[in-house]
Formats: sequence, C-alpha cells, structure tokens
Amino acid sequence: MKNGQAWQWGITLTLSSVIFGAQAQGTPEDMKRGMELMQRQMAVMSPELAEKANALSPEIKKFLMHVALRHERRSDTLTLRQVMQEILAEHQMIGAAIATDNGPMAADAARRLALHRLPKGGMLPYLKIEKVTTESLSVLPSMEAAVEGNAQKIAEAAEKGDMVAAAHHYGEMTAGCVACHMHFRGQPGATPYTPRLK
Repeated sequence: MKNGQAWQWGITLTLSSVIFGAQAQGTPEDMKRGMELMQRQMAVMSPELAEKANALSPEIKKFLMHVALRHERRSDTLTLRQVMQEILAEHQMIGAAIATDNGPMAADAARRLALHRLPKGGMLPYLKIEKVTTESLSVLPSMEAAVEGNAQKIAEAAEKGDMVAAAHHYGEMTAGCVACHMHFRGQPGATPYTPRLK
C-alpha cells in the first residue's frame, strides 16, 4: 500500500471510529454533518498528523466531534491564532461590561466566546505534533468546562443582573484560559529560533 493510500485508509478509520463512538448521542443528521466536518478537517492534515489523529482514543475523537458539531461558526481561512484574537476581544469586552455593570453586553460577549468560531482545519493542525496524543488531549473536556462552561454561567448571571456572580465566573473562565495556554501554547512568540524564550 502506498503512503497516500495508507493515509486515506487512516482517515477512513479515524472517521469511522469517531462516528461509531458518537452514534449513541447524536441523530443521523448530526452524524452525517459530523462526518463531513471531520473529513474537511482531516483533508488539511499532513500524513504525519493524520496518523497521530488516527491513534487517538475513541473518547478523544468523540470529544473532537462534539466540539466540531457544537461550534456552528467556522472559518475556511482563519488560523487558530486569529480565532484566539477574537476570543481575547470577547474576554476583554466581558471584563469591561462587568466593571461597568452592563449585563446585556457581558451576556452577549460571553455567549460569543462560549460558541467561538473554529479555525480552518479545527484545532489539531495548530498544535505541536507531540501534543497530539490521547494523554495530552485528555485535558480538553475539563478545559472546555472551565472556559466555555463558565462563559455560559457569566451570561446567565449577567442577564439576572448578578454581576458579583458574573465576576466570579469570569475569574474561573480566565483561570481555564491560562491553564489551557500553559498546557498547549507556552510563551507567546517563542520559536525554535529564539531558544531563550522557550
């Protein structure tokens, strides 16, 4: 089997295992849509990354499909860094809204953050290849709960006018952002050409 064929076979296996693992929780329409989304994401992966993705546990694959289905705003051009800039803008807007007792503004920004846009190809192509493992990605569900879950709680509290609760959830959400960055990103701007920043 040639390398290209092996890669395509790996993609098929990955998609099959993701769909099979998620069937218990979704409708046939969701499964079809999820398969199309995963196919588009796999299409931009290198053979090396596709192989790493194929080796992920069924639970992580199911979670990645959950993310792809939940986030209906997607981009065919934006990178993860650009999406993170959008998320940062929403984060700052929430903080400003809480500080100025503007519940509607906080709620709107929090919901946009919770359902942020997905970058071209999903998240995996932007991670360091050594991070694309079941062990490393196993933190994602708790990160989602900390960031997107608390963003939803901010929206609910802000709509009720409880800005003290919104501020508490804002701190919890920010802690989730920082923990995720520490795990996946490292120091902003560090590259192999600037080892002093590593």
